[in-house]
Order: sequence, then structure tokens, then C-alpha cells
Amino acid sequence: MTLTERELVRWGQLVGKEVDVPMFLGLRGQLGAGKSVLARAIARGAGVEGAMPSPTFNLLFRYPAGEGVEVVHMDLYRLREPDELWELGWEELGTGPEIVLVEWPERAGEHLPGDRWDIHLVAPEPGSSLRIVQVHRVGSPPHLPGFPVRLETRVP
Repeated sequence: MTLTERELVRWGQLVGKEVDVPMFLGLRGQLGAGKSVLARAIARGAGVEGAMPSPTFNLLFRYPAGEGVEVVHMDLYRLREPDELWELGWEELGTGPEIVLVEWPERAGEHLPGDRWDIHLVAPEPGSSLRIVQVHRVGSPPHLPGFPVRLETRVP
């Protein structure tokens, strides 16, 4: 499905507002594909307020959201080895009322949880405000509100 940036933000806000927790979302795509835009929209929908800097250099930020939910935003781009995940508290992610948003999840290798949604974003051309969005269910994660994207099932 192709979405404008505005539609992507609207969908992200819906996800943040309506998703059941714990939820793990892997945000895939090249630099500039809109991963951080979608992550911020999901967090805003969940009730996060204030500045949300990119976690590229810190790797992980935690934000209190509404109704006792916490949003965890990670960026694994700078991760050298999947074994570095343990220093970030990886084994505890998604065990409580959290929405876990991970940019560059492929860097986690086989440590990714078996129940998650992978969202792949592609900018069809440089500078375009359009994004091709593909959503894949892996395992048995909670329902993902599917406002205009096509949901596909994929076996890990």
C-alpha cells in the first residue's frame, strides 16, 4: 500500500491509540524511509508528550504514555553485534505494558521475538512524501489496527 506521510502519521497514531500491549513492532527500511516518523506517530497516539529525539546515538529511549503504558523506542543501526542487545535490557522488552518500536530490527538477528509485526517502509523516490508500506505478522502478536495498509502473514 502506498501512503502519503500524512496518512502514515494518521495510521501510526491509530496504532498507538488502539494497540494491545505488550506489542513489538520492527520498523524496517533504508535511511529516510520514514521509520522515525512512524515511531513518533505511534508514540503520540499512545499518549507520549514532549520531545522525542532519534535514538540513533543513545540506541534506546523510554517514554511514559497513557494508562500505565510505556513506549520503548530503539534504533539498532549502530549495533555492531546482536550480542550487544543484552546491554540494552533486550530480554525484558515486551514483558510488561509496553509498545516496543525497533528501527533496524534486522540487526538483532535471531534475537527478535517470535511474536511481532514487521513494518517495511520504502520511499519510492528520493524526496518523495509517499511511502510504500508492507506489514507482516510474525508468530501470534496482538492485533494491529490496519487503517489502510494491507496486512500479510509471514512465517519466520
